[in-house]
Amino acid sequence: MVLTRRFLYLALVLSAAVVVFPAPATLLGCALLLVLLAALDMVLAGSPRSVRVERVPTTDVRLGQPTTASTTVHHHGSRRLRGQVKDGWQPSAGARQQVSPIQLGPGSSSRIETARIETALRPTRRGDLHSEHLSLRSIGPLGLAGRQVTHRVRHTLRVLPPFHSRRHLPSKLQRLRELDGATAVQIRGAGHEFDSLRDYVRGDDVRSIDWRATARRQSSQGQHLVVRTWRPERDRRVILALDSSRTSAVRIEDEPRLDSGMEAALLLGALAAGAGDRVDYFSFDRGVSSQARSGMRGDLLHQMAEAMSTVEPRLVEADFSQLPGQIRMISSQRSLLVVLTSLDSGSLEEGLLPVLPALSQRHLVVLAAVRDPELDRRARARETTGEVYRAAAAERALIEKEALRRQLASLGVEVVEATPHQLPPQLADTYIRLKASGRL
Repeated sequence: MVLTRRFLYLALVLSAAVVVFPAPATLLGCALLLVLLAALDMVLAGSPRSVRVERVPTTDVRLGQPTTASTTVHHHGSRRLRGQVKDGWQPSAGARQQVSPIQLGPGSSSRIETARIETALRPTRRGDLHSEHLSLRSIGPLGLAGRQVTHRVRHTLRVLPPFHSRRHLPSKLQRLRELDGATAVQIRGAGHEFDSLRDYVRGDDVRSIDWRATARRQSSQGQHLVVRTWRPERDRRVILALDSSRTSAVRIEDEPRLDSGMEAALLLGALAAGAGDRVDYFSFDRGVSSQARSGMRGDLLHQMAEAMSTVEPRLVEADFSQLPGQIRMISSQRSLLVVLTSLDSGSLEEGLLPVLPALSQRHLVVLAAVRDPELDRRARARETTGEVYRAAAAERALIEKEALRRQLASLGVEVVEATPHQLPPQLADTYIRLKASGRL
């Protein structure tokens, strides 16, 4: 049984009558009148059990973008149903108005009244968000009381990573098209695959002259030197390994390190796919937690975002020893392996460094890490005694990172370390540079 504000107002009016006529009979009569009216109103209210709730599937949405969750209510009861509906979304779904009015006429076996309930959402957390139930409250014709039933019908909304670094994608693709010869510009040394022949112009590398083609052209068109043009190799393999262990839970500039790694992986994945390379992605901690491949059906970028949406940092050490085996399962050919992790000396020395020699012999390895600008700020602040101690600790951490970078470079590993907002474009620039130099 549900009581409304109108019932409360009626009770206040009747209490005034009791005050004016203070007698046991008046009190008993007013109480009996309230009970009878509430019971009658509840009986005359439409049954909230005579409805069927149908959830309308919701398309995936990126974090921070608005969307609408729709639910269809089918009424087949014999009485008019008037009341309210509350959709039980969790707080991180960002529901603006969870309670909606509803009014359905009487239904029958041949005709079913239908209403569509829409809830505006703006998610504040990625992953799978749920509404576990829909509560339906039916109010009687007097508006004093009613009945309420909770229908356990689940609704799920998948929230994808925001991909703010998408704004860098057009400029990076333009640079790749210039390397690939899609524009009038041909960059010597941008790869090793033969593209076409053209006339020699001043400034071309003499080593690019094709003497056979020059001889053929001399016989028919006079003396014209002919040079070969090259394009970056296509159909190469790019493997993105995202560390989701305990180090990925650290917040840098109010953003988890894991989310910054996702932004960089999404931009590089979209860029490599646009360049014609095959892209494989997986996240790992003690095991593989999500994966996506360019050979699957559908858009690679959406597949990667969907796979990343449910990945959360786990408070365990990353098992880097599984990387060689996992990469062998993906590809046996030479690939660009990008490991998105932290440049933390403790975890890398014990986990990643022992397996790097085997990986760097077979693949081109790039280690991408988020740089904490707070270390630089603390290293510069030395006004008070406490700041001096913090500056010393920051300097020590920076020195250890620099030593680790040199050690990784000696193993043939490219290191890209940047702040959260700069890591995606800098990693993309590294890929373009490797592509242009023919190392990929």
